[in-house]
Amino acid sequence: MYSNTYNVNFPGLDLNFKINPIALRFGSITIHWYGVIICIGFILAVWYVLSNCNRFNINSNSMLDAVIVGLICGIIGARLYYVIFFSGDVYLKDPIKILYINEGGIAIYGGIIGGILGGLIIAKRKKINLMAALDLTSLGLLIGQGIGRWGNFVNQEAFGSKTDNIFRMVSENTGGVPVHPCFLYESVWCILGFFLLHLFSTRAKRYDGQIFFMYLVWYGVERFLVEALRSDSLLLPGTSLKISQLIAAITAIIGMSLLIKFKNKASYI
Repeated sequence: MYSNTYNVNFPGLDLNFKINPIALRFGSITIHWYGVIICIGFILAVWYVLSNCNRFNINSNSMLDAVIVGLICGIIGARLYYVIFFSGDVYLKDPIKILYINEGGIAIYGGIIGGILGGLIIAKRKKINLMAALDLTSLGLLIGQGIGRWGNFVNQEAFGSKTDNIFRMVSENTGGVPVHPCFLYESVWCILGFFLLHLFSTRAKRYDGQIFFMYLVWYGVERFLVEALRSDSLLLPGTSLKISQLIAAITAIIGMSLLIKFKNKASYI
């Protein structure tokens, strides 16, 4: 699918790259950098989560079970989200293509929703403090999202509309037009969010669920703004509304509302 080498330029930063989306080939087996980068992000996120379970008073073995199920449900959710909101009837005409995830087509919000729901089911069965688990998961998500977005860079996708700002990016996939590198904006925002929320979790008085609420606001605001720039957004069927932008707005509002509601919560850690 991705057989071309891309010439990627950031004129405002005087940076030039040659990128081949294919990492390795073993006979008929092709390994793409996209998958490698996603795996690296996931591994680092899991390492962080399991390494900090004691700090959040969570049993690491039980949390690992929740992470494994969350991963499976996250992959399913990411694919179904894309399939449901994909503009076209390719999946209606040939439903078996839904299973061809190797051909591309996943969405981060679907992965987050599916992963959290699957993980929470196991967390509840394992009698894990659900809100503490969501706090720790939020920090892991920011790691995975911050790193994973570079998979979009090597595939030269998830960019935005034309721009002349200093971060503008040009490649064959942009048609030679300088565009917003939306993957870069989101990656930097998520990594910054991780460091800020990690510091908050170690140095500030907090209650269970507070970091998760802050994550909803932090990521929701960024995704709402950046999604407005993107040129490849999934739309709410029958409308011109960008579904991820709508979800981002809703989650940011929910997160802010919960932070305000529990601002005087007494049971701090």
